[in-house]
Amino acid sequence: MTGLGTIVNVLAILAGGFVGLFIKKGLKDSLQDMIMKVLGISTMFIGASGALCGLLTFKDGVLSTKGTMLMIFSLVIGSLLGELVRIEDRLDNMGEKLKSLVKAGKNTHFVEGFVTNTLVVCVGAMAIMGSLQDGLNSDPTTLFAKSILDGVICIVFTSTMGVGAMFAVIPMAIYQGGITLLAKFIEPYLTDSMVSDMSYIGSVLIFAIGINLAFGKKFKVGNMLPAIIVPIVYNLIF
Repeated sequence: MTGLGTIVNVLAILAGGFVGLFIKKGLKDSLQDMIMKVLGISTMFIGASGALCGLLTFKDGVLSTKGTMLMIFSLVIGSLLGELVRIEDRLDNMGEKLKSLVKAGKNTHFVEGFVTNTLVVCVGAMAIMGSLQDGLNSDPTTLFAKSILDGVICIVFTSTMGVGAMFAVIPMAIYQGGITLLAKFIEPYLTDSMVSDMSYIGSVLIFAIGINLAFGKKFKVGNMLPAIIVPIVYNLIF
């Protein structure tokens, strides 16, 4: 069944969210802060490993780099576009509207939880590759694996930042569902190089998310999201 992966992913995030809300009642503020920093460090290593897989090559006993300039141009151009469109502000506004809708005025971390979890569950190779596999081959295996990870992540986010993290299912469902539905239409234009470049650029953004979690907000990662699109244009041209 095409789309089953995204459906399971949505259910996993909701389930993780409810578990996190239950756990939150017994967590001290100091413990919540420690968990957030540990999650940030873990996210940094996940992003770094994914980025290095795309940037490093090992051939004939020699370790070398590739795609460095593409990474730089992707981040610079993508960030400029994101700043112009104000993606992060729009995510914040969406979070504020959801907060008002569910009457969670007392939750000071609602918007932060929504935006942060949205970026984590949407950015990365598994979201892109899994959705394409689901759409092209009706194979939700990758998204099933991602669902387990997202469920655990949502437990941590909701236990530290509250119910706002659960609402990441909305943009995630639209994002992954859209890729799944459009997969057959974009298949003729997809190349292995294009998907690989998108994946490691996404991993760089995941690394930036980890820095924000561990050390406080240093990057507007939402405004950096168009960086993932730049490799598509590059591969189509060159």
